[in-house]
Amino acid sequence: MFEGFYGILDTITGPLYNNLPEPFPLLIISVVLTLATTLIYKYATDQEVMKTLKEDMKAMQAEMKTLKDKPEKLMALQKDAMQKNMKYMMKSFKPMLITFLPIVFIFGWMRGHYDALGNPDIFFGLSWLWTYIIFSLILSIGLRKFLKVH
Repeated sequence: MFEGFYGILDTITGPLYNNLPEPFPLLIISVVLTLATTLIYKYATDQEVMKTLKEDMKAMQAEMKTLKDKPEKLMALQKDAMQKNMKYMMKSFKPMLITFLPIVFIFGWMRGHYDALGNPDIFFGLSWLWTYIIFSLILSIGLRKFLKVH
């Protein structure tokens, strides 16, 4: 069903895999995917609202620590914090939907690619998936700070 899409990915990434040793092709793919998803999150959400919600939740958590001996006030504050957290999650749902399907297809292609190679160890004895996860986590933290994504 996805052979055409996978063929396009093979054509695009062929030079990477043919000319660079592992883990560099996977690192480049991680950079491209992480940058794309970060940019989608940045522009598909209202960053001012996200920043305000995040700051409000952080302030509420700090206030909750001071209210341990006042359970009624603590419960009310927890309720407000949960509402803000739900609002934050709902705002981030749209970019998640936008990025989900393309990433599922790309991961299917990568799994097939590395299965065909016999699932070699890519980076310090880790499989392609764990290597991708480590690369993308590090890149995501840096890109989110650099691009000011909340």
